[in-house]
Amino acid sequence: MSSNRREFLKKATLLSSAAIALPAINNTAMAAAPGFNMWGYAAPKIDKVRIAVIGLGMRGPGAVDRLSYIEGTEIVALCDRHAERVTKAQKILTNKGLKEAKSYSGDNGWQQLLKDEEVDLVYICTPWEFHAPMSIAAMKAGAHVACEVPIGLTVKECWEVVRVSEQTKKHCMMLENCCYDFFEMLTLNMTRQGMFGELVHAEGAYIHDLLGLNFNKNGYDNMWRLRENIKMNGNLYPTHGIGPIAQCMNINAGDRMTHLVAMQTADFMMGDKARELAAEDSFFQEFVGKKYRGNMDTTLIKTEKGKTLMVQHDVTSPRPYSRLHLLSGTKGFAQKYPKEGIAFGHSFVKEDELKGLYEKYTPELIKYIGEQAKQVGGHGGMDFMMDWRLIDCLRNGLPIDQPIYEGATWSVIVPLSCESVAKNSKTVNIPDFTNGAWRNNQPHDMTLNGGGNTGIRPKVSKDQKNQLKVD
Repeated sequence: MSSNRREFLKKATLLSSAAIALPAINNTAMAAAPGFNMWGYAAPKIDKVRIAVIGLGMRGPGAVDRLSYIEGTEIVALCDRHAERVTKAQKILTNKGLKEAKSYSGDNGWQQLLKDEEVDLVYICTPWEFHAPMSIAAMKAGAHVACEVPIGLTVKECWEVVRVSEQTKKHCMMLENCCYDFFEMLTLNMTRQGMFGELVHAEGAYIHDLLGLNFNKNGYDNMWRLRENIKMNGNLYPTHGIGPIAQCMNINAGDRMTHLVAMQTADFMMGDKARELAAEDSFFQEFVGKKYRGNMDTTLIKTEKGKTLMVQHDVTSPRPYSRLHLLSGTKGFAQKYPKEGIAFGHSFVKEDELKGLYEKYTPELIKYIGEQAKQVGGHGGMDFMMDWRLIDCLRNGLPIDQPIYEGATWSVIVPLSCESVAKNSKTVNIPDFTNGAWRNNQPHDMTLNGGGNTGIRPKVSKDQKNQLKVD
């Protein structure tokens, strides 16, 4: 390794350590001078994408499995704090006849990995607090980044990942899988074709009863997600809801989000749950008497062009799962949850007409890879389509669907909603991470199949298909 690279990685490590210590809420203005615009940037082609996966707890093993099916990839390194998780993930590769990856573990294993390995893509599936520091260090080490949501927990972190992506010209894609779900992509294509007219309002949500999982001793490592629900009081998980609707409304490519207001209930469940569990198990005594995030957060957002978005977050209430996806335009309407529906007037279209819309407007990407994605799995296939599409773009030198401005804009709702809630639902301005480039940026057409005609296909044999577990 060259001395320049060692010095560079030493600085990246220091930057990462500092970023971890950042406070949860920081709305300090940090607008940088306009840098290189990563929107529409096509990085040089990579014939074989060498991948390192960091974080092998909840999400990491699934990522290893999905990536192993994509031609033109090699998983060269695996890392987790716990060595036994790395060993278990290695079997995902060797059971398919693939070469074992280099193993890294311990609290500083990821930093050693970045020093030792020459990789093209670092795939991050760690707890939230490490997302920005690891993404920054990986880009500084010369790799593109794919990181689980959110990309950062503070305004400062979001600005930092934007700056580093621009400075290094390395892609940093936040892995917002919901943008690749089937109905969301159908409505994106219909929006692009003008079927709903001009969109004026949209709604998204993440409503998922995770109360039991967040209090499960064998769930998230060191109860980290429960601790985040104590540390921060706002919309902690906005990207599933905002991502698909923001893309439909051309946020960062013709319009931008200017300000938000967040209103939140008190906590009516988590504190009670902690007391209930502590009465039977002293392990939970630590969590008694804490001030927990409220049950339901509703965040309202206004855009430069006078449009509105609403995003909700509730992971404690006993109610059916919903990632509300609602689009309201001058000519039509679409909604997902509790059921998929499209309307061009007072009533939803009938079943046969909806089927016809699917046949006409299903994007080329889904036609090309959708069935194989369902077989590989990952939330019904959307995870695999996301991974396949990213690898396809990297291998063919195409712009990625969600450059860093998307991840930063969607993630910054976390600290800004916390600030608004803390100030009695005060209006809070949203940074323009594009530094004005949104006016000229063109919407990405992620509905196309990209460079897939070059022969990049999932490595799924008939025997392997029979063994796959479909979500």
